[in-house]
Amino acid sequence: MGATMMPGAPVAEATFAELAPRIAKLVENGHRPGLGTILVGGESASVGYIRIKQEKAAELDFNSPHIHLPEDATQADLLAGIHEFNEDDGVDAMLVQHPTPPQIDYEAALLEIDPDKDVDGLHPVNMGRLALMMPGPVPCTPAGIEALLAYYEVPVAGNEVCILGRGTTLGRPLALLLSQKRPTANAAVTVVHTGVADWPAYTRRAEIVVAAAGVPGILQPEHITPGATVVGGGVRYEGRKLLPDVDESCNEVAGRITPRVGGVGPTTIAMLFRNAVEAAERRSSR
Repeated sequence: MGATMMPGAPVAEATFAELAPRIAKLVENGHRPGLGTILVGGESASVGYIRIKQEKAAELDFNSPHIHLPEDATQADLLAGIHEFNEDDGVDAMLVQHPTPPQIDYEAALLEIDPDKDVDGLHPVNMGRLALMMPGPVPCTPAGIEALLAYYEVPVAGNEVCILGRGTTLGRPLALLLSQKRPTANAAVTVVHTGVADWPAYTRRAEIVVAAAGVPGILQPEHITPGATVVGGGVRYEGRKLLPDVDESCNEVAGRITPRVGGVGPTTIAMLFRNAVEAAERRSSR
């Protein structure tokens, strides 16, 4: 008998249903939420992600200005776009789509974004807010994973969560998030990575395993305890082909698992718009 699937779409739908009246109230009060996006180059996956965000913005009645810079754009070109959105009162939140071409210093560009408009929650100021449990945008994929576990009533509080991967967009912020004292968190969190000689010893003892290494197929059935909850957060692309961290054979061992496609992706988009709505609410109340 296979694992129970935990698709992200129902979680995203519930989030958008909760956001709808908040967006309507903002518009009624003369403040149409604005999400600005910047894309450098034409990498196919990034183009697809931007298209999804723009389509959802239109569906939610957002103002959604977009800057598409060429593949050979300079750092100065990107910074000019960021500063334009920083100064634009019609933009409550913004993002620079990652990855960027090699001549672009993404981290340096991130520092130029107004932290209150940082919809991805990755600016150092917002990472600090997360660490100190202060209000602010939370990185979208970690927030989506917490929401997904809560939606499917996976017991997190008091249980052990092992995160395989320590990246700044997922592993590290997720560890901060799930260790905080909240009903949907409050876990004992362990972070391991491929530099740990016997990392499976840690994943095997955890009730919840989150794969976030970006190494295709790294998590195999023998790396989890039977009945564990498994969340696939890390992926890599080969052309248009998506290669997840979690091998499909884990379905036969896990108790609950996210699907290969449509797991944390929809929840990440939903949390991005939740951050954008919260940014709009903060700015409209000034």
